[in-house]
Amino acid sequence: GRLEDDFMQTDPKLLTNARQLRQEMTDAEKKLWYSFLRTYTPRFRRQHVMDCYILDFYCASAKLAVELDGGQHYENTQMDYDQARTAYLEKKGIAIFRYTNVDVLKRFRAVCEDIDCHIKERMG
Repeated sequence: GRLEDDFMQTDPKLLTNARQLRQEMTDAEKKLWYSFLRTYTPRFRRQHVMDCYILDFYCASAKLAVELDGGQHYENTQMDYDQARTAYLEKKGIAIFRYTNVDVLKRFRAVCEDIDCHIKERMG
C-alpha cells in the first residue's frame, strides 16, 4: 500500500538519525515535547522523517512542522539549507514554524500559545 511505498523509499540512515535525535533531544526539545506537544491533540510526532528531511515536530493532520533552532541555524550555510528545506516542504503544503531554543526555555507559554493558534488556523 501507499504507506509501505513511502516507507520503502526512505533512506535507512535517515530513520537511524531520527531515532538517535529522539534519544538526544536538546533541553528545549524535551521541554516542548514532554510539557506540551506529546499530549497535544491533534497528534504530533517528534523527529519525523519527511522525504529527505527530519522534522523536529510534525502534525500530519494540520500539515504543520515546528522547528527549534539553536545558534548554528544563524550561520550562512545553515541558513541556506534551512531556506531550501522550507521551500521544499512548503511546496508539499507543509507550514513550518521556527522558534529558538531560547524562546522555548524563556517564553514557553507564548510559544505554546503560538503553536496552538497556528494549528487551529490550519485545521479551520
